[in-house]
Amino acid sequence: MSLFWRIFLLNAAVLVAAGVLLLLGPVTISTPVLFTEALILAGGMVSMLAADAVLLRLGLAPLQRVTRAMRTIDLLRPGPRPEVAGHGEIADLITTFNTMLDRLEAERAASSSRALSAQEAERRRIARELHDEVGQTLTAVLLELKRVAGQAPAPLRDELVHVQEITRDSLDEIRRIARRLRPGVLEELGLVSALTALVAETPTPDGLTVTRLMGKDLPELGAEAELVVYRITQEALTNAVRHAGATRLELSLRRIPDGVELRIRDNGRGPGGAPEGAGLRGMRERALLIDAALTVESGPWGGTDVRLEVPVPNGSV
Repeated sequence: MSLFWRIFLLNAAVLVAAGVLLLLGPVTISTPVLFTEALILAGGMVSMLAADAVLLRLGLAPLQRVTRAMRTIDLLRPGPRPEVAGHGEIADLITTFNTMLDRLEAERAASSSRALSAQEAERRRIARELHDEVGQTLTAVLLELKRVAGQAPAPLRDELVHVQEITRDSLDEIRRIARRLRPGVLEELGLVSALTALVAETPTPDGLTVTRLMGKDLPELGAEAELVVYRITQEALTNAVRHAGATRLELSLRRIPDGVELRIRDNGRGPGGAPEGAGLRGMRERALLIDAALTVESGPWGGTDVRLEVPVPNGSV
């Protein structure tokens, strides 16, 4: 039955019941209307409206659940679908809404995958150009400075040596940036070695102590999952080092019953009530690509606790 006919019949039933009570009941209406008769009519009208409101509330309750779901839905945080309840058009509406959510999440996953793949390809291109073009140019400059310094008089030689040191530091910084853009150690030595190198290469302010806890006998995650874990660690470490103002930071990677858990926590300022930025939303998009669960909340030390649970096939755990 359509929603129109359901509401029409509900109101019709209430009106018919009221008419029957007026016809068959002992109540009469005088001219002019007496005060007691007016009270009885008012009470009947209130009762009729109350019954109509209750019936409509029960009939439209599924639509209110769909409305709440529409207001709170976040494609980066998939949750349970509204339960298909009601009859006729209401059930069809809820079913259609759930189907639309499935399609939107699938399209979001596909578009995020393409965007992140393009981002990784661009990172690799930039890293290759930094290493091959800029790196080689600076190396040639460094060798030429060394040759000239060997032939220059003593006062000028000291200045050229100083320029050599600046050029060497710049070359090391470019190589470090290239490694962060394209983590070759991840492909060559695996996830644990890549995270260890990432922590070692991340500049830390004075007073910050970083602790690494790497589990033994971790299951195989696959190349895509390992890259996601690496990038999320990179983003979380950068946020903690630059913005948290922490004195203690812990990075752990351990086996859990259904996969692997990455956890990064500090004792800094914490997320507070600030809205999520592009970095955190990017972390959520990466986590969804591998069906991982990402939570970012206040930690036991008062700072930020980032937890990523990566599932693996049953045969790999």
